Amino acid sequence: MSTELKLPDLGENIESGTVVSILVKIGDRINKEQPIIELETEKAVLEVPADVSGVVEKILVKEGGDVKVGQALLVVAEETETAAKESKPVKEEKIKKDEPEEPGKATKPAEKSAGEETEVEIKIPDLGEGIESGTVANILVAKGDRIEKDQPLIELETEKAVVEIPAETAGTITGILVKAGEQVKIGQPILKISITGEPEKKAKTDKPAPETDKREAGEKKVQKPEQKSVIQPVTTEPVPVAEQKEVSLIPAAAAPSVRRFAREIGVDINEVKGTGPNNRISIDDVKDHSKKLHQQRTAGAAAPGTFPAVPLPDFSKWGETKREPMSRVREKTATHLSAAWSTVPHVTQFDKADITEMEKLRKQFASKTDAAGGKLTMTAILLKICAAALRVFPQFNASVDMQNKEIVFKKYINIGIAVDTDSGLLVPVIRDADKKNIVDLSVELTQIAQRARDRKLSLEEMQGGNFTISNLGGIGGTAFTPIVNAPEAAILGVSRSRFEPVYINGKFEPRLLLPLSLSYDHRVIDGADGARFIRWVVEAIEQPFKIVLEG
Repeated sequence: MSTELKLPDLGENIESGTVVSILVKIGDRINKEQPIIELETEKAVLEVPADVSGVVEKILVKEGGDVKVGQALLVVAEETETAAKESKPVKEEKIKKDEPEEPGKATKPAEKSAGEETEVEIKIPDLGEGIESGTVANILVAKGDRIEKDQPLIELETEKAVVEIPAETAGTITGILVKAGEQVKIGQPILKISITGEPEKKAKTDKPAPETDKREAGEKKVQKPEQKSVIQPVTTEPVPVAEQKEVSLIPAAAAPSVRRFAREIGVDINEVKGTGPNNRISIDDVKDHSKKLHQQRTAGAAAPGTFPAVPLPDFSKWGETKREPMSRVREKTATHLSAAWSTVPHVTQFDKADITEMEKLRKQFASKTDAAGGKLTMTAILLKICAAALRVFPQFNASVDMQNKEIVFKKYINIGIAVDTDSGLLVPVIRDADKKNIVDLSVELTQIAQRARDRKLSLEEMQGGNFTISNLGGIGGTAFTPIVNAPEAAILGVSRSRFEPVYINGKFEPRLLLPLSLSYDHRVIDGADGARFIRWVVEAIEQPFKIVLEG
């Protein structure tokens, strides 16, 4: 008796999907619950199992085609239970009998895989916090190298820092797919490595192949790991390269959810270039295409709150020029600060602190900090003072959520320190600054600033800041207006201290004054609060007991 296998109810309001791969062919004997197709839905790629056992008579769908819930997928000639039981021992006996006589066949991948090598790709892993790409700064291995698990393979320069991409497993490098200076995306293959014995592990974890002849069983066992590692159509027979190309050129090879998304944002799906297997189009591909169209349409136009992009003149008319691409750090800094300047209504409050007595104390206790491995600087002292000030003025330890019309108050104190490096400005974060003494802060600041200059910061060390200190005193200047590091609410700028005459008790005395510049988000901080905050910081510098008394 023939039965149609239909697409079952997939739940969660999923009504249709796209056939990614057909896992069986006409003539195959399939078992109940055996996967028959891979289906890409709006939620995920999933395997559709058979609900009966039997032999495949017809295949009613094709790869790349859309199917709806309840639509017929296959026609299967059902077996009776008796026939299934009788055929099973015969097949098993035949295979066992034939195995010694035909050792060259692919029916025993598990036996031979113990010493075999499998080639796999190492891809760029998820780096967190919306990072989608990076630049290959350095390749640390060469073709033919033997590598160990977790061994660094490449150095990748992201928007935040330079990070090392480790090996996921041990093996031998068989191919390098990127080069230094190349832009790569998350999930992009960077290397190929050969792993000994890998197929054996995969063969053990795979579902049993259908009970067909030895040739079919061997082919399915060999190809199943490829199916798992890369979502692409896999057939039981080799497909010529030319034929694979034809499949990949199916117009709008995309899931229903991707097509719907493209329609919603006004993008012609047929104009989008797919980057997935067989040129399959993903939502990210649609977004990238839409972004390019938007940039083309708005070239030279002003974005809200920004100045229009004015075309540059031909500078070569007046002399020799040289162009250099922006580093990832410089590019990210430019984008982030432009957005911050455009969206945050800035106010900057200026003041000066008399650090004459504080400087004496700093020099007096510097040796103790040196012995601990740090350096007692004014920045380290300001870390402690600002941490206390954020407790007294919680609106400075907050962020504005305009989308939900809320202010987010944070109950932890993490302070970022702007560090000048050869590659640009980096802002590592000192966590729980209010819970550490000045010696601890000095040691941590010394270490994290050095890692920033060496480009060895981890992404975690540059995330989660609530307030920033930018000290340019070592370079010079009398004052400046720092830009708020959104979504933070305020930033304290520090300039070079200098001796100035101060009128005290009827006469002028030379005092060492430290210029401070406090920029803040006027949406959450009023001018009066800004003045109170910077005065509190100034008084805490001049009278350190204030930190103990109020902070």
